[in-house]
Amino acid sequence: MAQARILVADDEAKIRDLVRMYLQAEGFAVTEAKDGRQALELFRQTPFDLIILDIMMPGVDGREVCREIRQKSNVPVIMLTARGEEVDRVLGLELGADDYVVKPFSPRELAARVKAVLRRARPPQETPAPPEEALEFPGLTINPSSREVILSGVPLSLTPKEYEILYLLARSAGRVFTREQILEKVWGYDFFGEARTVDTHITRLREKMAKVPDAHPYVTTVWGVGYKFEAPK
Repeated sequence: MAQARILVADDEAKIRDLVRMYLQAEGFAVTEAKDGRQALELFRQTPFDLIILDIMMPGVDGREVCREIRQKSNVPVIMLTARGEEVDRVLGLELGADDYVVKPFSPRELAARVKAVLRRARPPQETPAPPEEALEFPGLTINPSSREVILSGVPLSLTPKEYEILYLLARSAGRVFTREQILEKVWGYDFFGEARTVDTHITRLREKMAKVPDAHPYVTTVWGVGYKFEAPK
C-alpha cells in the first residue's frame, strides 16, 4: 500500500514536531502547516489521505479550515482541541470532522486514531476479502466495494462516517440501533464520543439524502431508542 500522506496544522511548533516525528516513525508521510491559511493552501495543492487540525489557531482557525475542506472533499479530518470542552468537540464533528483528540494527548493515542480513521476510510488491500454484494433497495443502491451510494439515480457524496452509518443501518434493515451501538460499531470502542455525535452525523446524512427530489428518507428515528433503516414498501 502507498505511504499515507498526512497534513498536520497547528500553530505550536513543538506539537507539530512531536506529531510529525511520531507519525513518521509509524510510516506516514507528514506535511506541516503553521496556521489555517497555510493548511488551506497545502490542501488545495496536494492530495492528502488525512488531515489533523488544531481548532484554536490564529487567523483562520481549525473550524473554518474544516468547513472549507468539507465543501470540496471527504478527506478524513481529526480535530485537536486544547480545552476538551463538549462545545469544541461537538462543533468540530458538526462541521464534518471524523474524530477529535484532546490536548494534552499521547502521541500513541493520536497515531491509533489516525490508523483507525484511515482503516475505515480506506480498507487495506493486501489481502482483499471477497467482494460484498451491493445492497439494493427501491431507489437506493449501496456498493460496499466502491463505497458508492446512488439515491434515485444521484450519486451521494458522503463522508466516511456518514457512509458507515448508512451501511450499518441498511445491512440490518428494520433493526433498531441505539446511539451507543452506533458509536461502538462505527467509531470503535476507543472513541470517547457522546450520543449527540451520532445525531449530528445522521442529521447531515439526512440533509444530503433530502436534497434528492422525491427520495425516500430511509433513515428513521425511533424515539427514545435510536435509529433504523426503513425501505419504502
